[in-house]
Amino acid sequence: MKLRTLSIGNSFSQDACGYLHQIAASMNIEWECVNLYIGGCSLETHAANLASGAPAYSLEINGTVTGTMISVSDALKDGTYDIVTLQQASHYSGKLQTYFPYIGTLADAVRAAQPEAKLMIHETWAYETDSTHGAFPNYGRSQRRMYEFLRDAYTYAAKKIGADLIPVGDAVQGLRGNLPEFAYGNGGVSLNRDGFHLSIPVGRCFAAYVWIEKICGADVRNADFVPDGADVNTVHLLELARNYAHEFMNSVK
Repeated sequence: MKLRTLSIGNSFSQDACGYLHQIAASMNIEWECVNLYIGGCSLETHAANLASGAPAYSLEINGTVTGTMISVSDALKDGTYDIVTLQQASHYSGKLQTYFPYIGTLADAVRAAQPEAKLMIHETWAYETDSTHGAFPNYGRSQRRMYEFLRDAYTYAAKKIGADLIPVGDAVQGLRGNLPEFAYGNGGVSLNRDGFHLSIPVGRCFAAYVWIEKICGADVRNADFVPDGADVNTVHLLELARNYAHEFMNSVK
């Protein structure tokens, strides 16, 4: 299988794409993963950048910074993509009013430039329970509340623009609640490295597992990629994460 994807995103798409190419390769999937990065970039800012044509994005390919700055329009013109993903900035993820009209504007541009590509929405995740992120008080410092708000917002937005959802946020919340090894409040490991970004490597790998299961329908239990420097415990956690990603994605089909 061969795939080429473009993510119009931020540091959360950077997390999801960090190991995606390598994990896919271990499953004999040739996946070129292109990410447009601006830290904390919202849908509103993406739409403004689209309108201005500003080369405001750091171009990342297969989890590596290329050193090239690029505009949304130029990225959309660069060959063909099988899938293009959109997402909201994490701090606005549970605020439905911040999605519109911007996500519709971006969806129209993607479909005009890449008519053969599938448009998908990357559902981001709720912050850790003790996160110090400045936007966490907007959700009452409640992970559960933030998750419920972002789940509803992403689900509505995806339906509104006729796009499919990559349910990373749902899967992250499920892993936190169903496997004791990831029950952070009870002594398990956190899936976040700083209270909001995904941990490296387990959190990032888990997001990639969900992408692969959703987009390819492939069984990530067959993935054997292990990041350099992973110790025995990390290898165990990655196995648990793979198994859960497969079970979760089968449960939501």
